[in-house]
Amino acid sequence: MNELAQESSPYLLQHAQNPVHWKAWNDKTIADAKSNNQLIIVSIGYSACHWCHVMEHETFENDNAAKVMNAHFTSIKVDREERPDIDAVYMKAVQIMTQRGGWPLNVVCLPDGRPVWGGTYFKIEEWTDTLEQLQKLYTTKPEKLFEYADKLQEAISSLNYLPVQKQLTSTEIVLQDLVAKWNKSFDHEFGGMARAPKFMMPNNYEFLMHYGFQNKDEKLLEFVDLTLTKMAYGGLFDTLEGGFSRYSVDMKWHVPHFEKMLYDNGQLLSLYANAFKRTKNPLYQEVIEKTISFLQTNLSNQEGGFYSALDADSLTENQVLEEGTFYVWKKSELQTLITTDFEIFSTVFNINPFGHWEHGNYVLIQNKSLEEIARNFGISTTELVEKKKQWERILLAERQKRNPPRLDDKCLTSWNALALSGLIESYKALQNPTYLDLALKNAHFISEKLWSPEGNLFRNYKNGKTTINGFLEDYACVIQSFISLFEITFDEKWLHDAKQLTDYSLEHFYDTAKKSFRYTSDLDAALVSQHFEMEDNVIPASNSMMAKNLYKLSIHFSNSFYEKKAQEMLDQILHNIDYPSAFSNWLGLALEISTQKEVTIVGSDALINLTQINTHYLPGILIGGSIKNSSLPVLENRFQEAKTVFYWCENKVCQAPTENLAEVLKKIF
Repeated sequence: MNELAQESSPYLLQHAQNPVHWKAWNDKTIADAKSNNQLIIVSIGYSACHWCHVMEHETFENDNAAKVMNAHFTSIKVDREERPDIDAVYMKAVQIMTQRGGWPLNVVCLPDGRPVWGGTYFKIEEWTDTLEQLQKLYTTKPEKLFEYADKLQEAISSLNYLPVQKQLTSTEIVLQDLVAKWNKSFDHEFGGMARAPKFMMPNNYEFLMHYGFQNKDEKLLEFVDLTLTKMAYGGLFDTLEGGFSRYSVDMKWHVPHFEKMLYDNGQLLSLYANAFKRTKNPLYQEVIEKTISFLQTNLSNQEGGFYSALDADSLTENQVLEEGTFYVWKKSELQTLITTDFEIFSTVFNINPFGHWEHGNYVLIQNKSLEEIARNFGISTTELVEKKKQWERILLAERQKRNPPRLDDKCLTSWNALALSGLIESYKALQNPTYLDLALKNAHFISEKLWSPEGNLFRNYKNGKTTINGFLEDYACVIQSFISLFEITFDEKWLHDAKQLTDYSLEHFYDTAKKSFRYTSDLDAALVSQHFEMEDNVIPASNSMMAKNLYKLSIHFSNSFYEKKAQEMLDQILHNIDYPSAFSNWLGLALEISTQKEVTIVGSDALINLTQINTHYLPGILIGGSIKNSSLPVLENRFQEAKTVFYWCENKVCQAPTENLAEVLKKIF
């Protein structure tokens, strides 16, 4: 029988009515498969995945396909967002077998969980034929599958190795060479990389902006701004309600894969907030404000936490699930709604061949600045800005009458922490107290609902329940966000919480031999292969985030052990990087360590001055401070009554303290 109705994951619940006898991944399911000597089907996806829905409808809702699966296999459904550890192991296997990967991810395994066959999306005939062939082979010549499983297992395990360090070159030269190589992939017309589909990869642009700013590379900063502007103009960004979709299928950031993910929007808040601090560009402010509004309106769980995602699909008027139908417009529909200035409207949003998607549907996209369009129509920019706001209100009101996309209403710890970091940077940039309030509520939600009294984080939360132990990604993201929260509040609770979680991670995730952190806790059941996440992806690698966390905490707590671990981790990676886009967070750490800078503010007016400092773009500068005496090593013996004093240190050398904020800012810049 299908057991998924007992689960809380929206993705698993979507499959609860399938005729397939789906089970969840747990010790009992694996033990039963071994006991029954059955091959295991592991089918992995997530609730906002369009092609996961397609394969479900075509295959897993089909009685004949279910009959084949139920007869000889133990079938397990996995939500990759809840169990990224399982996803990572079997994704490696499929990439080795097929040289490609993605979702849905479907793997057939031996009863012990070792994979022997797999791929992504399959049509029903190919799926059932292959399953029948595999079952026949397992019955008649099982040794062939065991032999293949052994070889594949060796290949999977080999991907976890860390290469021997190459001949050392100075960090400065390494970074110069990698950025020059990276530059060859830039799209200088629409920003981003010169390929499609286009993923936003926020951490890539965080590093490039940091590097360009530190080295006064105006061309590189112009490229970052081009990318951020075109992303904000594109259909990828929902100009009506805020929030970014996951990626665009084209070169110009126009037609998105319409799912909206919390992890993207949290990181993009940080990116646009940092870009706003540097440029004061009102477009970036608009993106920040609309995106936070989107999170509040669509993803808030009313407990301080945020849900995971909005689906790409929604119901049409004919009650058929269709990708993007909630977001697209017919020209005739727009002409009915925008009764005046339609020519200007259609120029702003490209109701023309540039903005056309397919079947007469338009995805709103801007390709010129409002200043340029206003000049061309002989009106002021201020007037056009107001017109655009009015048009957006009209269209949003009309769009709200449509069937909304489905909501994935689970809360994931790491994704919430990424949103927390985004809210913190947004508060720094815009000084909106609402953003600080949202950040604090989210931080308390994480610490109260997702952190157990035993010291471990949980991965998930829904309906008051947590069911999965946390992964390294959860610890890395929470530690990162708690350090950042200290840097806007000077509440040492958050810094001590970050240290406590770091020490827990060192105890339960750190591998002494590999000088890196495993993805899974040593308290959890082992999978067929250990996973060490080293390459930065849409979310930075959990090891690169942990290395950054260790480095920052080493300064706050004067902890040489943390510093040594961070440096060891970086040394294993930096001089072996071939393609920089997959290691941008590591490169950011290298930048920070190469020019270690600290600003410490101590005194009764420390928070007032902190507010002024935080509005500036200060990449790689560690901020600390207190409004009272503190036992933190970096603050100890620095408090003076009736004074607010600034301390500036660079490369472990401190300048004379000063009470003049302008003097400190002059040293920074």
